[in-house]
Amino acid sequence: MFNFFSNASRPAALTVRDAIPQVADGSLVLIDIREFGEVAASGKAKGALHIPTAQLRMKADPRSPECHPALKSGKPVALYCASGGRAGMAQGMMRQLGHETVHNLGGLAHWAQAGGEIVRG
Repeated sequence: MFNFFSNASRPAALTVRDAIPQVADGSLVLIDIREFGEVAASGKAKGALHIPTAQLRMKADPRSPECHPALKSGKPVALYCASGGRAGMAQGMMRQLGHETVHNLGGLAHWAQAGGEIVRG
């Protein structure tokens, strides 16, 4: 009768392995939300935008003049951090800002383990 535990409004889970080609072909926006020092120390996923957590609300809000152009496209978004914790919180914030399809891919190590390229510089 009532399904209080339905995830009908949530997108299906996206694996990192499935995300890699989507980032490469431009159909998925990937965001590294780690701090500058973290990215400098370990690099970032190839194709990822670097928008630290502290800047994400401003850069992801379509009503903000500071909104990143890639986040105005309506494309699905995937987030990662060091382990997935911050990406989970950022996922909720982005949904509140109106982004319909937002995935938490976990951490940078998950990207590398799935065969994703890491770039430095």
